[in-house]
Amino acid sequence: MDFVKQYIIQSISAASNNLRLDTQKIEVVSLLRELIAKADNLEKEIKLMKTSTELSTLAIRLDEIYRYLSQGTIDLLKISDKFKEHSQYLISDLSRLLDAVNPSSFREAITKIKENGLSNDLDNNIDFDVASRNTDNSYFDKSETDILKEKIIMEDEPVESGTLFQNFEEAILQPIKNVDELLKTLLTSNPDPEDLIKYCEILESNGKLAEERGFEIISNMHNIVAKALLLIRANELTPTKEIVESMRACLIVIVAVVKGKDVDITGYLNRAESFGRQIKSIKIEG
Repeated sequence: MDFVKQYIIQSISAASNNLRLDTQKIEVVSLLRELIAKADNLEKEIKLMKTSTELSTLAIRLDEIYRYLSQGTIDLLKISDKFKEHSQYLISDLSRLLDAVNPSSFREAITKIKENGLSNDLDNNIDFDVASRNTDNSYFDKSETDILKEKIIMEDEPVESGTLFQNFEEAILQPIKNVDELLKTLLTSNPDPEDLIKYCEILESNGKLAEERGFEIISNMHNIVAKALLLIRANELTPTKEIVESMRACLIVIVAVVKGKDVDITGYLNRAESFGRQIKSIKIEG
């Protein structure tokens, strides 16, 4: 078994040792470990897990660990501390998964995502207009469920300082509300170019902070919004409602992952990643 699989499996085991597990939960942990051990393409397997309501939150965390291990150079002097950190982060996500599934429903979820993986294209293309502002908002009218979900994720919560992760959480979450307010104004007024630059710099800085801590998805979400703000400032991207909602999807993913919210964010994550791929090829002139 390769190093990446061993590391992830052992981190899951370490996290599970901090939980009170009955027979069914132990079996689910065993099934999860087996799934990772037997994966022919672990990156693809984790990507498919991110499309499942039951598995998405844990899969996001596993994806961060996978990317830390497979991209760049690993500092072997710090690997033990990093393993403890990753295992600690997995505890709450693993606990939520074990509360949500039993061995039977876990198997069903895995079967479903593998079947979908054979037939579905996960890249839901966003067709946006960079030349004109779209005034037809009917397509983006949200259901009451979506509105409630976003409220639960984005609501303010007290953050106690004192530990390394809590300080990281505070640094990441503090500017999000202001960025969200900025995005909401893009449809009704012309943005102040200085505000766009200011928040772009904050997002880029926090994206680097998240990357240094091994949070690849959080880092990627910051970078997508930062790039979009730069494109809007350069008049290379028009902030239609579709684009603004795609940028807000990035913020929702950031907050949900950092806070460990027990809310399905699969749709937001897919939309945010698809939007990121769409704007990646747009060049900023000048």
